[in-house]
Amino acid sequence: MSDDCVLGEVPENHLLGLRIGSVFIILATSTAGALFPVLARRTSWLNVPKAIYDLAKYFGSGVIIATAFIHLLGAGLEELGSDCLSDTWQIYPYALALCMLSIFVIFIVELVAFRWGMSKLEKLGIAYDPHGHDTGSNAAHGPEPVSVPDPEKGNGNTDVVSQGSNQNVIVDNAAAQIIGVAILEFGVILHSVLIGLTLAVDLQFKTLFIVIIFHQTFEGLGVGSRLAYMKLHPKYDWTRIVGGVLYAITTPIGIAVGLGVRTTYNPNSVTALIVSGVLDSLSSGILVYTGLVELIAHEFLFNREMMTASNFKLAYAITSMFAGWGLMSLLGRWA
Repeated sequence: MSDDCVLGEVPENHLLGLRIGSVFIILATSTAGALFPVLARRTSWLNVPKAIYDLAKYFGSGVIIATAFIHLLGAGLEELGSDCLSDTWQIYPYALALCMLSIFVIFIVELVAFRWGMSKLEKLGIAYDPHGHDTGSNAAHGPEPVSVPDPEKGNGNTDVVSQGSNQNVIVDNAAAQIIGVAILEFGVILHSVLIGLTLAVDLQFKTLFIVIIFHQTFEGLGVGSRLAYMKLHPKYDWTRIVGGVLYAITTPIGIAVGLGVRTTYNPNSVTALIVSGVLDSLSSGILVYTGLVELIAHEFLFNREMMTASNFKLAYAITSMFAGWGLMSLLGRWA
């Protein structure tokens, strides 16, 4: 067993004040990253240009994809392939298998959710477009209702569905969107807790602390932009704030737990490597699916507005996404 697998002698009060302060600093930066897109979109006096919203939206998509491959799958491969583990863990790429398992599980969950949503719309007599081709908007979170011609009018006017039916559609569509973002948050939150645990006990605290501040801010922008662009009935607006706050508190909670067990917790121990590697690998699958299917495919290929947009707008969106992907990938050099 490598010497790295043995818990090093970490002074009990080594940078303890700064470590405790990091709980509140990272809480503030994570909250700012996750809630800024939400609050800016809801607050008229901020008067944020739409180009800034689009920048945050597509930048966040790039961040999520880089997080999946560099920060989660890369970490899972390293942890489950560590020399600290027995030879059994070296004979098969468990991290990649767990990532694939997660992708297929999320696919099945979303497939069932789509079919359920479509059946509900059919019972209401409403047509639906699973890819959002007729809406050109946020179709990545579930089937959306589309206009149904009224045969009695014969002039292409749309049939007015009863108020009760409209309410049911709103509820179903809101639930589908909330489920989609919840899946994304689940993968990010697991990752954030593990980051907090590592930060609390790492000897290279100062370097890791600076990198994680940027990491959590960028990742928060990714989550916040998805929350901000959900199309919800006003009665469900509170879910955006809850989602942002939930993201913001996870890393500080991880740091606090790590500080409590800092003299006994060894991130290179066999148990810690297996647990962290499994969770990172599963989380990577969630974000890979979300990033490639929910974000890139639906925001670009299945979005009529984007497919018919000007070359400048398309280039702006792609450049914003590449910026998020590039910066988050660069941060993977240190954390």
